[in-house]
Amino acid sequence: MVANHCGIYEEKQPDLIVMPVAINNCNSFIEIFQALDFMTLQGITAAAVHKKIHSMCNGANLAYTKKAFSTVNGFAGINSIASGDDMLLMHKIYKQTPAGIAYLKSAAVIVQTTPVNTIAQFFNQRIRWASKADKYDDKRMLPVLVVVYFLNAMLLLLPIVALVNNMHYSLFNINYSLWQLWFVLIILKTIIEIIFLIPVAKFFSKQSLLFLFPLMQPFHIIYTVIAGWLGKFGSYSWKGRQVK
Repeated sequence: MVANHCGIYEEKQPDLIVMPVAINNCNSFIEIFQALDFMTLQGITAAAVHKKIHSMCNGANLAYTKKAFSTVNGFAGINSIASGDDMLLMHKIYKQTPAGIAYLKSAAVIVQTTPVNTIAQFFNQRIRWASKADKYDDKRMLPVLVVVYFLNAMLLLLPIVALVNNMHYSLFNINYSLWQLWFVLIILKTIIEIIFLIPVAKFFSKQSLLFLFPLMQPFHIIYTVIAGWLGKFGSYSWKGRQVK
């Protein structure tokens, strides 16, 4: 197994290397929530790069060659966008050399990053991240993002509708109320995501956080819907200025 930057460069000669990042959390709710959410994103990042989808990366732990940077003319064409220069640069390099992106899965190169301290700061950060979703020329991930968003929106709206009219539906000859359907969907979503997260948490040595994952599920659904909507139609505060 490749353990460092030199090893993966000698083996694969990549133009850009994506590497793991972790939230260095304490025991507060917002820091644990960030650590779990960010760990999920890191797992998706690693899987996407490995499967040659190249949808995500994080500038906190990224390396690229001078030649690749010069070939795509650096940040030209994307430097007017307030956020996302890391991922947008990755997409520029991918368009030039589709096979030139690699992921270095090594605990020795994990970079620890500091979490934000308040819920307001967290939402500003996630809205900023969500705002760049439609800025990529590579639209392969857009259908996935749309499906994920509307799934979470449905899970948020179902209990509200059930309060007004708890209708019943038949599925596989079994009758479900809206409350029961919502509960089953939440359980299925949580189980699938935990199965995905087990090896990711083991890699980052954060297995203990998985016990709190089911408790964080409602908050994750709410934030996904709000941040996704405001990322497209709202504004956020970044580096002391308001950005549309």
